[in-house]
Amino acid sequence: MNKMRIPRIEKLTLNIGAGKDPNKLEKALVLMKNLTGVDPYKTITQKRIPSWGLRPGLPVGCKLTLRKEAAVDMLKRLLVAKDKKLTISSFDANGNISFGIHEYIDIPDLKYDPKIGVIGLQVCVTLERPGHRIKRRRLLSKKLPKKQVITRDDAIGFMKDNFGVEVQS
Repeated sequence: MNKMRIPRIEKLTLNIGAGKDPNKLEKALVLMKNLTGVDPYKTITQKRIPSWGLRPGLPVGCKLTLRKEAAVDMLKRLLVAKDKKLTISSFDANGNISFGIHEYIDIPDLKYDPKIGVIGLQVCVTLERPGHRIKRRRLLSKKLPKKQVITRDDAIGFMKDNFGVEVQS
């Protein structure tokens, strides 16, 4: 097989939404730091939604991005928490994968911390093929060719082959 056609993980993004509760946000920041060893950053609202009590500049969650080997290692741990089973709806048409973990205590090597309580998190995996840089580069950026785009079937095959994931409908 052509090595330029083999998908790889571009990045893994972890996200915890806390709403406007600052206590829950602090607990989420501690959880992410314990989980990855990387400092997460706060997500800030851009819009005003009066019915939800949100205004621009209000921190409502936290997220972090892992790349390369750190992303692969973390994805293996997170898939164990899901028993290596994902639904077909976890894969979008562009080959991205997202799933949620209801309780962080399902993740291996993490113990329950009474200071944090029970919090879940959202996991998003972005796949790419070599040569994807032409879309992001500053000079002469171009549209990605159709044969270079990752489809849902490519993403499912990648997860089955590399991580032993079982996809349920």
